[in-house]
Amino acid sequence: MKIMAASGVVAATGLFQPGVAAAADEDRRREISRDVAVIGGGSSGTYAAIRLRDLGKSVVVVEAKGRLGGHTELYVDPGTGTVSNMGVVTWHNLPEARRYLARLGVAVKVAPITQASGGATSYVDFRTGKLVDGFTPPVPTQLPVLRDLINRHPYLEYGFDLPDPVPPELLMSWGDFLAEHGLDTLPGMVANFGQGLGDIMKQPTLYVMKNFGASLIDDILNGTFLFPVSQNTSELYERATTVLGDDVLLNSQVTRVDRSCGVVLEVATPDGPRIIRAKKLVIAVPPLVDNLSAIDLSAVEQALFGRFRPGYYYTGVVRVAGIPDNTAIQNVGADTSFNLPPLPGIYGMSPAGAADLYQMKYGSTHALTDAEVQANTIADINRLRAAGTFPVSTPMFEAYSNHSPFELTVGNADIADGFYRCLIALQGNLDTFYTGGAFHTQDSAMLWRFTENLLPRIAA
Repeated sequence: MKIMAASGVVAATGLFQPGVAAAADEDRRREISRDVAVIGGGSSGTYAAIRLRDLGKSVVVVEAKGRLGGHTELYVDPGTGTVSNMGVVTWHNLPEARRYLARLGVAVKVAPITQASGGATSYVDFRTGKLVDGFTPPVPTQLPVLRDLINRHPYLEYGFDLPDPVPPELLMSWGDFLAEHGLDTLPGMVANFGQGLGDIMKQPTLYVMKNFGASLIDDILNGTFLFPVSQNTSELYERATTVLGDDVLLNSQVTRVDRSCGVVLEVATPDGPRIIRAKKLVIAVPPLVDNLSAIDLSAVEQALFGRFRPGYYYTGVVRVAGIPDNTAIQNVGADTSFNLPPLPGIYGMSPAGAADLYQMKYGSTHALTDAEVQANTIADINRLRAAGTFPVSTPMFEAYSNHSPFELTVGNADIADGFYRCLIALQGNLDTFYTGGAFHTQDSAMLWRFTENLLPRIAA
């Protein structure tokens, strides 16, 4: 009986059973062992992976979409081959951006932001479809003044390491801040850069100054934005995908994360389930509780992430005839403060490089379904015809993308009570590090800088 029991134990372990041994080998092949696992292959996650590889660390990136790049998306017109950047069109000119683009062999040119638009602009209130008579955007002569005001808070260029107490002017609404300093030539320009922030005039000044920072103002004043020579911002992520190779799992979903002893991820991939065992974890997706439901969040993480309020931002490429050639349309309110675009609504439409093809940006102060955004967009454009402004055809979406949740913010009371001190304190806990817009702002170059400064701790 002892012999039988012993042989039974041997059989249970798979020894001398080729079929069971092969299955065990297959399980081992399904496992991935890395120094660092990165969840999210957008701007921050891709940068983290490339730079960690450069620092000699092994990495794996889990990305839900079929490509890297996040909000950097590309539409190619099938009829003409024309390339249209649906999301990111240019980069903030920072040293980290120049080094990263050079690292991946992306040739760039330096040019003013008008390089991204050009042509004529018609100013329309999309609620009526009518041109706003007499409207001309003010010349932003007060940009140097705003830059000097922002420079009183140099830490904003690097993240949310705020003084204690938080300076009162950062807690003011942006509308009140503008009024206090008489900055009446700037609301329209700042709001155009701050698309996705919802009702920007009600946002704490903290978020607007981070989105529209001092170094960005320098790029505007000096005409020093970075544009890809190829005119394709997705080129950066195509090259990153080649460099990372098999270390990228595309079209894959994290189904479970256990950080109780090291980091273990269960991942559903197109080739079946995989197990990732890593020493460290980088989370580079929007840190909302629902978004991180597969992760064993601590009570502190849940409490902090539950405070975030998302912005809602959508983009697409629309085919519509009847708009004059090389003409952009900007949504301005005929009766709103500083003529800012009423939301929800189209921010603007700009030529996408081929006849009758236009990029569209849409914002909302609350969540909308994709069907609602597309139906609202079509209705808004059709009003141009009904109002006799342009004889437009019925528009059709050629491409569409939902970039929500976009900017994540919290209220004044949370900011003043040390929310961001607590958020920063999460870095490194449970072998986990965070990057992305919620930890800085929605600006690729600024996020690369933030991630670069975090790398020594991740790679340690």
